[in-house]
Amino acid sequence: MLTLQQIKADPEAIVARLAVKGFKGEKPIARVLALDDIRRGLQLKNDNAAAELNRMAASIGKAMKEGRKDDAEKAKAGVAVLKEEQKALAEELERTENEIREELLNIPNVPYEGVPEGTSAADNVVELTGGPMPDLPADALPHWELARKYNLIDFDLGVKITGAGFPVYLGKGAKLQRALIQFFLDQASEAGYLEVQPPYVVNEASGYGTGQLPDKEGQMYFVNADKLYLIPTAEVPVTNLYRDVIIPADKLPIKNCAYSACFRREAGSYGKDVRGLNRLHQFDKVEIVRIEKPENSYAALEEMKAHVQGLLEKLGLPWHILRLCGGDMSFTSAITFDFEVYSAAQGRWLEVSSVSNFETYQANRLKCRYRGDDKKTHLCHTLNGSALALPRIMAALLENNQTPQGIVVPECLRKYTGFDIID
Repeated sequence: MLTLQQIKADPEAIVARLAVKGFKGEKPIARVLALDDIRRGLQLKNDNAAAELNRMAASIGKAMKEGRKDDAEKAKAGVAVLKEEQKALAEELERTENEIREELLNIPNVPYEGVPEGTSAADNVVELTGGPMPDLPADALPHWELARKYNLIDFDLGVKITGAGFPVYLGKGAKLQRALIQFFLDQASEAGYLEVQPPYVVNEASGYGTGQLPDKEGQMYFVNADKLYLIPTAEVPVTNLYRDVIIPADKLPIKNCAYSACFRREAGSYGKDVRGLNRLHQFDKVEIVRIEKPENSYAALEEMKAHVQGLLEKLGLPWHILRLCGGDMSFTSAITFDFEVYSAAQGRWLEVSSVSNFETYQANRLKCRYRGDDKKTHLCHTLNGSALALPRIMAALLENNQTPQGIVVPECLRKYTGFDIID
């Protein structure tokens, strides 16, 4: 969440930047500032009451020492009254601080200056395009037909077991899925990311820490009896490893990668855009996460983009990078770049990765800090990216690599699959 210092330094600028995300910030920002004025007044009264209590306690001791019992008893009565007043002040102060936090939790991150204005995906900017465009025959099949033809994925069986959006991978389909996971993890390890294996469920504090709560509560699966959430991405548990942690400056940057299953309700999603692997409720993904000093985070962002681009180039897929406009960005992000691959049989671009810098927004929620050379603590910058999400990568690989002989496996995956072609 935004810090009070950010807001107080230039509230008008904050409101103006929030407008790039389509968020009307005037009232909530004014509310935060008004509550902070109240908080500071209460804090002053509370501090004065504490000082007066200390003074009265000293006077009681002095009176007792000098044998002035009546004066001591009167002072004790005054202390009792003042303690009640201070208790009421402390409770009011706590309520006000909680109100400020609630207001801040519902204000999105301020977009970086480089974020273009816009209200939807139509306003995103294509920054870079690469990769060979496949030349498929007119009768090329979409991936859901290829999956049926070669017995790679059974969508109906997933519906039987669980419901729509939970496919079952079979035979070479399962092996190709596993090969992609291992390839992505190995590539991340070679790039210096430490692999971690996180839990697939998190508590409420973790959801608030990375900003899924309260913003995306309706999109997360909730285990009611235990008050736990199924993770929508490994970003949530991995970034929360550093919640309430002060990191020594010489330990930064921290680079982690993790494979996980991901769970998303995707409420309201329907139609042709969700057919097959295009949009699932459960899917696999390898995530990369970085904790950085603020002055290094944008160089780290470029490194992460280059890493994802390199994966797509090795897979031989056509890709492009989008700089998201304010209206298409997430609640928590300061800047986001989406990677999309071209699905030849469907004739459309499919998102396979989002790489984002959250600056201090998540770190402030998490209390993720580092100790600088000045011996003071400072908020870190957090970043993450999909490297990569598997379903649409699988869809594009199946569709773009289909031949009369079968589906050709990219060379970089063959040592993992043990086969060159699916036939």
